[in-house]
Amino acid sequence: MLPRGLLAALLLLLLSTPAQPAPLDRPEPKKEEVQPSPPETPDTGLYYHRYLQEVIQVLETDGHFREKLQAANAEDIKSGKLSRELDFVSHHIRTKLDELKRQEVSRLRMLLKAKMDAAQEPEVQVDHLSLLKQFEHLDPQNQHTFEARDLELLIQTATRDLAQYDAAHHEEFKRYEMLKEHERRRYLDSLGKEQRRVEEQRLEEQKQRHRQHPRLNVPGSQAQLKEVWEETDGLDPTEFNPKTFFRLHDTNSDGVLDEQELEALFTKELEKVYDPKNEDDDMREMEEERLRMREHVMKTVDTNQDRLVTLEEFLLATQRKEFEEAAPKGWETLEEHPAYTEEELRRFEAELAAREAELAAQAQRLNQESKALDHSQGLLEAQKKELQQAVLHMEQRKQQPSPDPPAPGPDGQLLFQPHPETEVQAEPVVEKEIPAPVPDSAVPDSQH
Repeated sequence: MLPRGLLAALLLLLLSTPAQPAPLDRPEPKKEEVQPSPPETPDTGLYYHRYLQEVIQVLETDGHFREKLQAANAEDIKSGKLSRELDFVSHHIRTKLDELKRQEVSRLRMLLKAKMDAAQEPEVQVDHLSLLKQFEHLDPQNQHTFEARDLELLIQTATRDLAQYDAAHHEEFKRYEMLKEHERRRYLDSLGKEQRRVEEQRLEEQKQRHRQHPRLNVPGSQAQLKEVWEETDGLDPTEFNPKTFFRLHDTNSDGVLDEQELEALFTKELEKVYDPKNEDDDMREMEEERLRMREHVMKTVDTNQDRLVTLEEFLLATQRKEFEEAAPKGWETLEEHPAYTEEELRRFEAELAAREAELAAQAQRLNQESKALDHSQGLLEAQKKELQQAVLHMEQRKQQPSPDPPAPGPDGQLLFQPHPETEVQAEPVVEKEIPAPVPDSAVPDSQH
């Protein structure tokens, strides 16, 4: 993995051939003791970390490029001068770099497609080539070969992104602290008067216990380094030697102290304040404190601002007046430097309230939609039952036996035999009474 920093993050692995340091009078380790391997440097956190790492590993195998890198300075790397040396590396190295770039382009296309498909309708056409332009660590116009422009873009992008890493980390920590304070206040508001008084007293006592710790040395000062020399390295503090100290803590023997090697020097100071076994101590605050310490040392020691401390820079810092003079109050921890102001906390709480209201409205809409779906589901279930009953009734009708046909007559003709239930009863014939003839004598004369 790659350490953070310009050279450290990009090209330090190319310098992995250890420089030959002067012999150190270190105590001979016991035979039964196993020497720990150098600590593995952490992930850069960049979304293109793997691509960056693989490119560096391939370039590391080319002797010409390695030689030019060793002669280059930070400005040569930043300006892109070193990138032009890519034209002189061997053919098989270029072939490997081409393949790495094609794999990276393919990976980015898949990520873009998944993202766009999740946000749009499947039939919408997406111009993935134009979307690739938002990734600045490679040249999207040439998607098949790795050229000097690709190395230059990779260096410039990683340099910029890693320079913003600390600022992003501080902002994330600030939001973490504000959320913690917001939840603490909301919890206190939920308590009764007496319960609140007791809880506030408990929290204040917890804060006071945390503040009761030994005085911290200023990171990078003589007192702080001597403490590491004595307690970590097990050497006589009266024989402190800056050059020997530098080489002892240059764990990968590359001739520089990178950010992780510097942060390892502050462990003894941090242990004075934070105990991983104490549940009251916030380990996230400890890491923020470690970052502040490293930034302080880099600001005062790293003269060329390449995020690496060379031996010359380190020795120069030990000759300054500030190195020997201890600060009266020592190092001021986060308790003296809150991560946020009350105004920032109020804005953060307003943001949380707006987000909670939006989520509540969304939950209400989803609840209404769920009820509508449940109602529709009920109607569908009722229709389904009616259909099943109709089908069952039809199946039962099919299984009923059909009636016997009528018996044929003597000549084979079918004789109609009405079903008893459907036989029509013949109506009785009623004879009408015929009136008797009227005699002529009974007819008036006027009618003759």
